[in-house]
Amino acid sequence: QAPVVESGGDLVQPGGSLRLSCEASEYIFKGKAMAWYRQAPGKQRELVTTITSFGIATYSDDVRGRFTVSRDNAKNTMYLLMDNLKPEDTAIYYCNRVSNVRSWGQGTQVTVSS
Repeated sequence: QAPVVESGGDLVQPGGSLRLSCEASEYIFKGKAMAWYRQAPGKQRELVTTITSFGIATYSDDVRGRFTVSRDNAKNTMYLLMDNLKPEDTAIYYCNRVSNVRSWGQGTQVTVSS
């Protein structure tokens, strides 16, 4: 219900890095496990990474070792550091809580291309 705001997406060359930010309301964020998702053109939205309220993270096989999720509970903000980006990472990236998802933000576009 309350909005989340994703930012930081950009056009980047293969092998480059980006850091995405997800600013969420306290209502959405505090005490909740959060997640990054992505949706490539013509594909379903997929789960990229999750992070619990106290920092335990999981990653999809495609991004493990390249992406790092973190959160600042004082700022109600989650981050996604993406290293060694590949063209296959091109997608709109969304953040949300893990459970009780009711709405989605606009996402932020990541385009990996030379």
